[in-house]
Amino acid sequence: MNAVIIAVLCMLVLSLLRLNVMFALVIGALVGGLAGGLDIKATISAFTEGLGDNATVALSYAALGAYAVAISKTGLPDAMIDWTIRMVGRNGDSQKKKLSKALILFIILIVSIFSQNVIPVHIAFIPVLIPPLLKVFNELKIDRRLVATVITFGLTAPYILLPVGFGSIYHQIIQDNMKASGLQISLSDIPTAMLIPVAGMLIGLIIAIFFSYRKPRNYVNQELNSENNRRYTNKGIIMAILSIVVSLSIQLYLSQALEVNGMILGALAGILVIYASGELRWKDADYILTEGMKMMAFIGFVMITASGFSNVLKETGEIESLVQTSAQWIGDNKSLAALLMLAVGLLITMGIGSSFSTIPIIATIFVPLCLELGFSSLATIAIVGTAGALGDAGSPASDSTLGPTSGLNADGRHNHIWDTCVPTFIHYNIPLMIFGWIAAILL
Repeated sequence: MNAVIIAVLCMLVLSLLRLNVMFALVIGALVGGLAGGLDIKATISAFTEGLGDNATVALSYAALGAYAVAISKTGLPDAMIDWTIRMVGRNGDSQKKKLSKALILFIILIVSIFSQNVIPVHIAFIPVLIPPLLKVFNELKIDRRLVATVITFGLTAPYILLPVGFGSIYHQIIQDNMKASGLQISLSDIPTAMLIPVAGMLIGLIIAIFFSYRKPRNYVNQELNSENNRRYTNKGIIMAILSIVVSLSIQLYLSQALEVNGMILGALAGILVIYASGELRWKDADYILTEGMKMMAFIGFVMITASGFSNVLKETGEIESLVQTSAQWIGDNKSLAALLMLAVGLLITMGIGSSFSTIPIIATIFVPLCLELGFSSLATIAIVGTAGALGDAGSPASDSTLGPTSGLNADGRHNHIWDTCVPTFIHYNIPLMIFGWIAAILL
């Protein structure tokens, strides 16, 4: 059996057995390296050499965590809670609570979508927005698996379909790698090709909302921080909003104008605005940074570990072997070809946790194969784009699942694997596989 399959299955099984995903990645990397022909020394070397690839991302998340805690000190989250509680009401009006539940989920969905395309801050909004709303979710008896599913849809579907923000980056990666592999395409063709696969994700979201998680679920209220029970002032709210505007402006300028990662400096600027307002004392700096790092450290360490896992698989050469072996199995069967290519993309992305990194790996083989089998340009785009995106939702090592967990598990009552990864895998990867295959056949 291919070492990639062995490593990914090992990691997934251990994660499902509730072993910490970071340790599951380490064990999966060791198993995959040895199965792929590397000795123990080469496996460990490849793993450790790959750890630095996501160090910037990990530090960015730590900085954003610190900024989220700083925001909480202004009273903005408390104001959000009070406003939402007033909106929900406490008079037992079931119709009002249904409308409130729908409104909250809609707001979270819109914010998640905007975080990819309109204001591309990715998961930075989650530690600011979600933990303060946990009490409201409990009040409305909202199943947090539903909230995780809503957030993950907003984090993934927009970049797959829309050519702005992170979507612009993803589409550019698809175009560049398909061109390098022998097929020149237009960027304007990508949204057309990805419309059917994303329609599948939308159906998965509808199923999650109206069928899978519509029943009330009870959670026990728990104070996240005793210091959060404080009176907030208009000045504090204004300065918090100003800091968010400054932080987002800097991130947008650095990412769009200078094309560099602006999350760290954006978070720092936001913290400095809050310090300058007097809403936060300088002597609290150590506490702020420590609490913020605690909140986002899990994501950072998993991303770093996933980078080592990915590097081991690359060093074995088994990723290319998996793609080439799949091509040999296909023969002239276009239906089987589309299905196998999507399955390979799912396996690779589930393991390395990044759809953006999967495209360069699979395009070099998939594009020539699609051309040989007579797939149209649109069908080829749909296969490559969907194969890359498959696994982002549902992967234990993806920030599209780690992000929602970081917010929903702020009180320790939301499991990363069973409450985020499994629900998002079922509702998005399965529809993506089906509708990606349909797109490949119809286009």
